[in-house]
Amino acid sequence: MLPDALRLLLCPVCRNGLMPGGDHRLACPSGHSFDAARQGYFNFLVGKGTVFEADTAAMVAARFDFLSRGHYQPLADTVAELATPALVGPEAAVLDAGTGTGHYLKRLLAAAPASAIGLDISKFALRRAARMNPDAVNLVSDVWQPLPVKDDAVDVVTVVFAPRNAAEFARVLRPAGRLVVVTPRSGHLAEVAGKTGMLGIEPAKEERLAASLDAHFEQHSVRELDLALGLEPADVGNLALMGPAGHHLDRSALEAIIAGLPPVTKVSARFRISVFEPRKQPSA
Repeated sequence: MLPDALRLLLCPVCRNGLMPGGDHRLACPSGHSFDAARQGYFNFLVGKGTVFEADTAAMVAARFDFLSRGHYQPLADTVAELATPALVGPEAAVLDAGTGTGHYLKRLLAAAPASAIGLDISKFALRRAARMNPDAVNLVSDVWQPLPVKDDAVDVVTVVFAPRNAAEFARVLRPAGRLVVVTPRSGHLAEVAGKTGMLGIEPAKEERLAASLDAHFEQHSVRELDLALGLEPADVGNLALMGPAGHHLDRSALEAIIAGLPPVTKVSARFRISVFEPRKQPSA
């Protein structure tokens, strides 16, 4: 049985609505059809696909293992807390853009049941997400392309360490909806970032976030969250591999670094959770 979030989708080829073409297929009136992968997700990358580098199986496995140990659970709880007020009523719907393994979406749906779409460009991530959130529609899709979602279709868009397409998020959000964005703050993972080759935090990141969204959104609130983590060597290795640096890290060099770590490394995780609302359009 297909999830009820199907009603929110558009064909990525012709932008018509999609309907079930069987238990494991979606089809549109123009004849485009999409079969579910064996793991339960749909691949909506069409034409030339995407020019962006998707997370690899190893990166996704590292993220799954790290998050499964509960290190970032307070962050998942906070995202759910800030998104939940907008998820009210039987038609409530959420889009998790850059869903990864589906970890944060699962926590949100436990707090506020809703129709859900999980979107990511990595098929390896979507394999995990489809198992994590089987009642969501899980899509391989590029956030920088027109989203395969109808106008005014969702009440919440969540973006946890993922790209932000402001114009498309504004299009798919309902007027009273919320955009919840998680970004790292200065000093995030500083105790291990340099030695393991993780990417640093860009200066003035908060200002650039606000500027990138300003044409379509106004800020509602900001929450800062600091976590004091005690990480085993394997956790540190997963932390390094699960982020963008995982595309380029020398695995043998990282393993040598990890082997020299103490049994527990104290690490500070510093997050900013920003909530935005669609900017009100002037009356005609």
